[in-house]
Amino acid sequence: MSHRRARESSGPRPRGRRAVLLSAAAVLVIGSGAAALAAAGGGDEHPATAAPAPAAATTADGDGTATPAPAFGESTSASPSASTSASASASASASGSPSASASAASSATAGAGQPAKGAGPSPAAPVAKPGGAPATFTGLAFDTCTAPSLATMNAWHGTSPYGAAAVYIGGKNRGCAQPQLTAGWVKSVSSSGWKLVPLYVGAQPPCQTGSSPEKLTADTAAPLGTTDGQDAVAKAAALGMRPGSTLYLDVEAYNTADTSCADAVLAYVQSWNRAVHGAGYWAGFYGFASSSAAGIAEAAGENAPDLPDAVWYARYDGAADTTGSFPFAAGLWSGHRRAHQYQINQKETYGGATVTVDRNAWDAPVAVVG
Repeated sequence: MSHRRARESSGPRPRGRRAVLLSAAAVLVIGSGAAALAAAGGGDEHPATAAPAPAAATTADGDGTATPAPAFGESTSASPSASTSASASASASASGSPSASASAASSATAGAGQPAKGAGPSPAAPVAKPGGAPATFTGLAFDTCTAPSLATMNAWHGTSPYGAAAVYIGGKNRGCAQPQLTAGWVKSVSSSGWKLVPLYVGAQPPCQTGSSPEKLTADTAAPLGTTDGQDAVAKAAALGMRPGSTLYLDVEAYNTADTSCADAVLAYVQSWNRAVHGAGYWAGFYGFASSSAAGIAEAAGENAPDLPDAVWYARYDGAADTTGSFPFAAGLWSGHRRAHQYQINQKETYGGATVTVDRNAWDAPVAVVG
C-alpha cells in the first residue's frame, strides 16, 4: 500500500508519497461501481454483467492451487461478479463458524512440516484453518492513509466506483493516526454497504532499507510472528470483525536475493498465519509483485506450508484486473483469492468529498462484521 512507515525498498521507490512508509489503517475501498472497472479492463474471472449491479452477497468458489489453501465453498448468490469486459458487481458474505486450533497457534514457531526454505530448526505443527468459506468481494478498491470520516464514506457510497473499505487495524509500523477507526465506525460503514478489508502492518524484513519501528530477525521471526498474529486478531475483534474474516499482513519491499533475509521473512509470515488461523480467521498477504509477494509465491511453488490464503500484490501497470496482470504462476491463489494495487496517487472527488487514493482491483476475501 502507499501509506506505511516502512515503504523503503531495496530498489527505487515506485512513488514519492510512498516515502510515508508503512502507514496504517488506510481505507481500501473496493468497488461496486462497475463502469470504472470495465473501462480499466475488469478485475476478475467471472461472467460479464451488462450493467452495474448493487452489492450482492456470495461466497466464492475456490479451486485447487499450488499453494496451501482453504477449500472454499460454492457461491450462494446468483448475482454475477465483474469481468474484464463488464461492470464490477460486489460479492460478500459471512462464512459459517470457523473451527481452529488456538492452542497450536500459541506455540507456533517457524515453518510447519518441511518447508522448502529454511524457516528455522524447530518446525511447528500445522494449525487447522477456519471451516466453511470466507466472505469475498469482487470489484474496485481504494486505499488512503487515514480512514475517511463517516461523512466522506457516506458521500462516496453510491457516487464513487468503489464499494468496500480495507482499514489498517494495527501493527507497530502503521504510520497514520486513525481517529475514525472505531467499532462504531466499522459498524456504520458496514451497515451502509461498504465491505471492509483489515490490514495489519507487521514487523518488516531485517534487510529492508530505512528505519521501521519494528523489524524481525532470524531469531525473532517465529515468536514475533505469533505475537503479531495474535495482536492482529485482537485488533480485528475489538473493531467488530469476527472470526471468518480475512486479515491481511503487510510486508513491504526487500531484497529477496538475500536468502537469509527471505528465510526469516517466510518464518515470520508462516508463524503469523498460524496464529491467525488458530483464532478462526483467514490469512491474507500484501506485498510487492517484484519482492515481498514474489518471495511468498516462490515458497508456494516449493509447497511450503502455512502460506497465505489470499494475496494482494502491488504492481503499478494500470491494469484493473487480477488475471492478465497476475505476475505469478496461473494456478496460484485462483478462485477469488487475488487483489491488485494497480495505480497510485489519484485525487478523486465524489459527492462533494475529495480524497487522494490508490486504486485496486479486488477479487478476494474480506472481513465479516457484526
